[in-house]
Amino acid sequence: MNLAALKSRDFRIYLIGNVFALNALWMQRLTVGWLAWDMTTSASFVGLVAFVNFSPTMFAGPFFGVLVDRVRTRHAAMVTQSALCFWALVLFASHSLGLLGPFVLVVISGLLGIAMAAHHPIRMSLAPRLVEEDDVASVVSLAAINFNLARLTGPALGGWVIATGGVGVSLVTQAAFYLPFIFALTLLRPRRRNRSSAAASPFLKDLAIGIKHVMQSALIRRAILVTGVAAFVSRGVLEILPVIADGVFVRGATGLGMLTAVAGLGALAAGLATTVMPRHTKRRLPRAALLSALAGLGLVPLIGYSEVWPLTLTLVACLGFAATMTGILMQTTIQIELADELRGRVMSLWILVSIGSTATGAMILGGLADLVGLSAGLGLSGGLGFMILAVFVRRVW
Repeated sequence: MNLAALKSRDFRIYLIGNVFALNALWMQRLTVGWLAWDMTTSASFVGLVAFVNFSPTMFAGPFFGVLVDRVRTRHAAMVTQSALCFWALVLFASHSLGLLGPFVLVVISGLLGIAMAAHHPIRMSLAPRLVEEDDVASVVSLAAINFNLARLTGPALGGWVIATGGVGVSLVTQAAFYLPFIFALTLLRPRRRNRSSAAASPFLKDLAIGIKHVMQSALIRRAILVTGVAAFVSRGVLEILPVIADGVFVRGATGLGMLTAVAGLGALAAGLATTVMPRHTKRRLPRAALLSALAGLGLVPLIGYSEVWPLTLTLVACLGFAATMTGILMQTTIQIELADELRGRVMSLWILVSIGSTATGAMILGGLADLVGLSAGLGLSGGLGFMILAVFVRRVW
């Protein structure tokens, strides 16, 4: 297994502290999604809340990427994690005081999204700088395992807490879980970048440099394109799981926790699989990434037409595996091509496409579910996405 990054004391501290913050993040996603469904029983509203949460990354992500390449990354990470903790407490207070309606939920979801939009390029820039440059691929795989382990445990814990203690207990637990990671960040000493922030060029010129780098690299362009198509459909489905859990199978928050957890289990398996795959060194898209993207799109119609709970759990787990395998391998392909001083800007563009496609997909899939039914909506989107990506894969190969 490629565990080279664990040699770094700083990366070990980062990894351990991040366990708590990631569990808070996944508990938060489940809780917000459940609140959106419980308030309205509308698939469209669930998709809207997901879109609002992700939309700051679509519109502000690249600008945050430029800032990340200019500021002290560790300090910036402390600010964004503190903001996530604060808004979790605001959400808890609003719920406890009876002020949490659909409009307030959308607003707070957007504010949480702004904090996450800033944090995405920070984590993409900070973690690789805690190890030697030759160990960056190991960082991506291990960080993905950490992320997807929390994707398994966080929703399961969140669903259990909501079912036993209520939404309020879940929200205050999330806020507390951010604190260990904030402390861990104070102990880190990331590698210095090649240029200082004082020597930075004008802001918009820096942004243009990042965009130009992406446009001039056929490999990065292709990786971003595949990421976008796969995220729009496959990850979009994973954002409307409340509709499947309660709207189709009437299993409430516990069922939502189970669906999200099995998606996390599949994603965790994908993360583990990438650590035992041969090291990717060729300057081309990994075939495993392209095949997993196609497999994920092919699973979407099956999920839409499944009427058996155990089968749906299995299909969602497989979708989690396929979507995560695609994401990890595409991110690794891009990261090993980048110098430290470009990571914030280029990876923010990858994140923009990944999360922006997920958000847009969730909103459109939710609308389709209300308009033509979940089965027809997922069948149409999955089939169309598969055909588009199949044409691209044929051209690449």
